Formats: sequence, C-alpha cells, structure tokens
Amino acid sequence: MKKSLLFIPMALLFIGCQREPVVYVDLKEKGIQAKQEQTTKLQGTKENIVYEPIITPEDYKKMLQDEEETSIDMNKAFMDFYNEWKHVKYRLGGNSKRGIDCSAFTQRVYKEKFDVKIPRTTRTQVKVGKEIKKSQLELGDLIFFKTGKVDRHVGVYMGNGEFMHASIKGVKFTKVDKPFYKKAYWTSRRIIY
Repeated sequence: MKKSLLFIPMALLFIGCQREPVVYVDLKEKGIQAKQEQTTKLQGTKENIVYEPIITPEDYKKMLQDEEETSIDMNKAFMDFYNEWKHVKYRLGGNSKRGIDCSAFTQRVYKEKFDVKIPRTTRTQVKVGKEIKKSQLELGDLIFFKTGKVDRHVGVYMGNGEFMHASIKGVKFTKVDKPFYKKAYWTSRRIIY
C-alpha cells in the first residue's frame, strides 16, 4: 500500500512534466523563413511547424540602412520644401508664396511632399495623428504652441531641438527651447509613423 501511494504521485509528476512542444508565432507573414520539426508524443506522431527568424548579417545591415534611408528621405523632403518657402513672409490666412500662415505651411508640406492630407487650421491639426510627449519628438512630428489667450501655433519638428514654421518673421527654423516657445509649448502629434 505504501509503495502504491508513493508510485501514484511519481507517475503524476512524470506525466505532468511532459509538455507540448513550443509553437512560435507565425513569422512567415513577415517574410521570415520557417523550418519544420517532427515531434513524437506518447499518443503517436504529430508534426509541428516552428518558426525561427533567420537573418544574415547582410540582411540586418540592409534593414538598418533602409531605415536610415527613410529618415534621410524625409529630411530631404522637408528641407527641399523649406528651401522653396524660406523667403515667404507670414500672412494670417495666407496659403501661397505671397504670404502663408503656420497651419497652411504644415498642411502644404505634408500634402506636397508626402501626399498626406491634414486639416487646414491649427485647432483641427492638433486632433490628427498620435499624441506624443515632447521628449519623444522625431523628425516630421507636428509641434503645437499656445502663443496667446486664443492664439495657437504649429510647426514641424526637424530634429536637434529645432522646428520649421511660418512665424511672424516668415518661414524659418527656431529652437524648441527658445524661452518664448519653451513656455508656450502645448503638445505634439505624430502624423507619419
């Protein structure tokens, strides 16, 4: 009797320790190669597919380079737009090279360079995309400021603590931490992600 009481827990422990083989997430959809694996069970044979990421050092370098090129392309697109508009003066309600306001400037850059439609006004632009923290700003994010009791301002973050915008002094680059803008900072939105 004592032997059977000892044998039952041991048998249960042995049976409980048998586990199903791990089946990984199907990475085939992402273009990652898969290998098949045969697994034998007590009940018979069952075939499972185990997906393992197989990436060569060359593929990894190419992946990093593609990401870097995308960033460079975005920067080039924004800089090309800036160079086309840098001598244009500010005009409230303006939307041409005779004069442009901040929200028309951001609307035009996204439409002309990325074929992305965003609303016309600062108050409607602040509702599109994904809200992000100031510390998370990346190239191309919209950055918003409360410049008066009812006045709002928007620009495009360009990296290195700068944003481009149609300011009252015309289209230009400005430091985000310039005292006026640091105090007036409102929120940021990611449009392209």
